[in-house]
Amino acid sequence: MTEKALDAVIIGGGHNGLVAAAYLARAGRRVQVLERLDHVGGAAVSAHAFDGIDARLSRYSYLVSLLPSRVITDLGARIRLSRRRISSYTPDPASGGTTGLLIGPQPTFDAIGAGTDAPGFSDFYRRCQLITSRIWPTLLHPLCHRSEMRRNVLDGHDAETGAAWEALIERPIGEAITAAVSSDLVRGVMATDALIGTFAALDDPSLIQNVCFLYHLIGGGTGDWDVPVGGMGAVSGALAAAATGFGAEIITGADVYAVTPDGEVRYRHGGSARQVCAERVLANVTPAVLADLLGEPAPESAPGAQVKVNLMLRRLPRLRDQQVTPEQAFGGTFHINETFSQLARAYGDATAGRVPDPLPCEIYCHSLTDPSILSEDLRASGAQTLTVFGLHTPHSLSAGDPDRTRDRLTSAVLTSLNSVLAEPIQDVLMEDGAGRLCIETKTTADLEQALGMTAGNIFHGALRWPFAEDDAPLETPAQRWGVATAHDRILLCGSGSVRGGAVSGVGGHNAAMAVLEG
Repeated sequence: MTEKALDAVIIGGGHNGLVAAAYLARAGRRVQVLERLDHVGGAAVSAHAFDGIDARLSRYSYLVSLLPSRVITDLGARIRLSRRRISSYTPDPASGGTTGLLIGPQPTFDAIGAGTDAPGFSDFYRRCQLITSRIWPTLLHPLCHRSEMRRNVLDGHDAETGAAWEALIERPIGEAITAAVSSDLVRGVMATDALIGTFAALDDPSLIQNVCFLYHLIGGGTGDWDVPVGGMGAVSGALAAAATGFGAEIITGADVYAVTPDGEVRYRHGGSARQVCAERVLANVTPAVLADLLGEPAPESAPGAQVKVNLMLRRLPRLRDQQVTPEQAFGGTFHINETFSQLARAYGDATAGRVPDPLPCEIYCHSLTDPSILSEDLRASGAQTLTVFGLHTPHSLSAGDPDRTRDRLTSAVLTSLNSVLAEPIQDVLMEDGAGRLCIETKTTADLEQALGMTAGNIFHGALRWPFAEDDAPLETPAQRWGVATAHDRILLCGSGSVRGGAVSGVGGHNAAMAVLEG
């Protein structure tokens, strides 16, 4: 069946596709979103992950930093974000977790014998903000070249800003971190932002770790990571409502299987093969998936490098550190076995094909900041959710039996967590309606199979600098907005675009702007 021509067809109903659809429909364009699954949202969804447990967990993505307030305002999306009370807590492995570093209103550097690092820690992030606060506003504007970005950032500022640019953009971030502080633990707390979903050493000359670090500090110009009230599904739901409110058509259960360079899209829906033509096709899928749809060779793509474990607890576990409460420790990002040296050893283990031991992990407790994701009965009982995110688990570790890999990684995560608790986490896990422990693990293989994320990369491939290299052409609207492909009528609109990655809507916004400019 051939359907009428449209102004734009968007392949994939993840949050970026919904943002693009909303902007284009708002501008009066005829827009259709084709989503393979029976729901929109992609990785930005909430789910009742455990049978009989009335809790809506953010199943894949979980925090928000890079979603510009301008996108929310432009689209009239009813999205609420809540600030966490604590930045982070890190038990000290050297003490067996009986002491730790709490970063909040009153940081406890002295508790881990790192009191002299407090000024260097604060000054490091102050210098980072000299760069991030000036780059952040550019994400919703056409790209500029590296040299122009550098001039704009440094124009009228002192030598300190130039040194900060050099540290963040030109030299391996590990150098700046080790120069700023001396504690192995404090260095590790700072370094983890360079390794989220990114398999690299902190001294990697490619600087991919620096790109990851920059994106984790750039949000709002401050780097704050907030909890989406109602869970990630509330974010996607609000964006879908905005898109349909402006007149976009969203079709779920629409499995796109072929695209042509002239804007023809073929898909299956309701047992029938269908075809639609559009002036522009916006691909909210990975570049490798798009290449497959076009019948072209897949581009090189960086593999993912993380494991995520969702837990449902009867209560928060007791800590070995008696100087902080569980509510404080789990109120921000809870770092486990993430000292600078542990991160380096874990990278070496994974490079050699071994699951790191101990596995560097970090934990987020959504329900402490936003209890609305729990039923009234669960809230009254003291139940909490935990998301554990494991680093340095590259997709290569998922080769072979996926179930066996999932079991190995789940065991590694729980073992690492238990190394700093006063009681096994298993003792406080809830059981679902069938009597099973409430543990849900998502590996890179799971992301590839369920969401089409090539090699499980949560960024759709290697992150790129939020500017173009000086020899990159910026001649067409698609090139200027960082969404170009080899075909004029086909644009990227997801995390695989320049300045894509994480729950930001930036890729969707910029693709829509390229269409409207063209």
